[in-house]
Amino acid sequence: MKTRKFVDHVTVYATAGNGGNGSSSFRREKGVPKGGPDGGDGGRGGHVILIGDTDTDSLVSLYFAPHQRAGHAGQGTGQRKHGLNGIDTVIKVPCGTEVWNKETDLLLGDITHHGQSLIVARGGKGGIGNVHFKSSTHQAPTEHTDGEPGEEFTLRLELKIMADIGLVGFPNAGKSSLLTCLSDAHPKIAAYPFTTLSPVLGTVVFEDYTKLRIADIPGIIKGAHEGVGLGDDFLRHIERSKFLLLVVDMAGVDTRDPVADYRCLMAELKLYDADLAKRPSLVVANKMDLPEAIENLKVFKRKTRTKPLPVSTHSGDGLDELKIRLHELCKSA
Repeated sequence: MKTRKFVDHVTVYATAGNGGNGSSSFRREKGVPKGGPDGGDGGRGGHVILIGDTDTDSLVSLYFAPHQRAGHAGQGTGQRKHGLNGIDTVIKVPCGTEVWNKETDLLLGDITHHGQSLIVARGGKGGIGNVHFKSSTHQAPTEHTDGEPGEEFTLRLELKIMADIGLVGFPNAGKSSLLTCLSDAHPKIAAYPFTTLSPVLGTVVFEDYTKLRIADIPGIIKGAHEGVGLGDDFLRHIERSKFLLLVVDMAGVDTRDPVADYRCLMAELKLYDADLAKRPSLVVANKMDLPEAIENLKVFKRKTRTKPLPVSTHSGDGLDELKIRLHELCKSA
């Protein structure tokens, strides 16, 4: 059976544990004829807790196990013994996970850094034992309270990758090749569209040990903001990027028009999220090793009034300059 390697949204049914009942008990000891009440309190039910983890890159574990339950608490007992608390259920999720109440569409939290925790379903409070009801006029109370039920929610989890830089471009523009040249990532590379079917993260490490995370998302085509192609399912993964690299096939392979591609990319970003179109960006003119790219670059500069950085992932030309630009970005961030 084929399994899904990358899952970025999932429905989770979180059920916290019930609190334990309080105890109605009386002290029984030899030589103590009037021992009095000594019923202990019930324990707290277990919480369902999400915790950010940098070593987790997908919601796939929750996709296959959407029902998450915490443990019920133990009841109080005599001798004022407190019931055991229920066992918490702790779930590791990727940094960048938004947690929504699916029924009310209310954002419950945004897990953005390693170790950050969010209780999504609280365990019920424990009941109190009869010892708490004793008074000067009520010497032998039998009253006690039951534990409260744990919270139960249907949640919608959405992952928006935490990356410093987002790679944006049409299919076959060379984004995956560029990511391979710049970072430690090894995405699939092939001479056909949509070889990248899910976001890929890479880390650029500079000589001074500073780092940048780069996210490569599947290629964008016209209508992506409406779900065409792989669509806005993956555009969300560059929402958090501080900087965008717009990768353009400057050679115009497969009769593509670099100017039209650039304008379409900017339009799709703006239609999906107007803020994305205003995000700091750099146009990377790729495939400059091909003869058509030189003349196309002149036309591109004139018509778009941009200053693209020419590179070739095939020959390596321009990549050192690109790394210098990225390093400057890293220091200014």
